[in-house]
Amino acid sequence: MSDYFKFSKPRWQVLEDKKVCKTTIFSVHQLKIKPDQKDETADFFVLKAPEWTNVIALTPENQIVLVEQYRAGIHEPSLEIPGGVVDPGEEPLQAAKRELLEETGFRSGNWKPIGKTSSNPAIFTNYTHLYLAENCEKVQDQQTDGNEDIRIHLMSLNEFLNLVKNGTVHHSLVLAAIAQFLLMD
Repeated sequence: MSDYFKFSKPRWQVLEDKKVCKTTIFSVHQLKIKPDQKDETADFFVLKAPEWTNVIALTPENQIVLVEQYRAGIHEPSLEIPGGVVDPGEEPLQAAKRELLEETGFRSGNWKPIGKTSSNPAIFTNYTHLYLAENCEKVQDQQTDGNEDIRIHLMSLNEFLNLVKNGTVHHSLVLAAIAQFLLMD
């Protein structure tokens, strides 16, 4: 939590947690929750998912490494930064390094954590861990899994920020990573 803000709302009490559906990516749970200082209960549905990771990958020439891929939710391609799921037993930084290498073939020896963000706290239980990878170099071909069809793009940071500004880049977790990056000390 924050050293600068003191939250005043207590957690609500979870009375029941019932798994409704399990997929390969997440499980859907119906929660019966009792709001603080109220007698009635409320039902909420949440998606329990593993932690995720996203990487702002910069080359020695200060170009950003981007991935373009189809996203089923919006039924369109999306321009994003590399990232993915933190596997069981894996640390987020390990996952970030693995995802960067698999999705793009780029590797870095210079990593910095830049924060974490709630993936969508209204419905998701997980966080996305954000990293900056500097001096990235192409060391191999992509090694995507069967459900990935990724095209790599390199561009200047200013070009990328213009695509953020005009709405071409719209993925909320990518925007959160960029905000954290721009706010770095």
